[in-house]
Amino acid sequence: MIIPIRCVSCGKPIAHLHEDFKKRVEAGEEPGKVMDELGLERYCCRAAFLGQVDLLELTTKFKKF
Repeated sequence: MIIPIRCVSCGKPIAHLHEDFKKRVEAGEEPGKVMDELGLERYCCRAAFLGQVDLLELTTKFKKF
């Protein structure tokens, strides 16, 4: 799944925050605290970040025809 440019529900731009969110969570910070600091207060915007699964590594294992 690819992070949408804007939140599907409210329309707030969120894509520019995803890279920072991903780095900080991988470094060991709590996702909720990181989202608070990035200014993601609405549940719809938070769901877009928490529901995102990076499938690129999985799909690159398959051959193209």
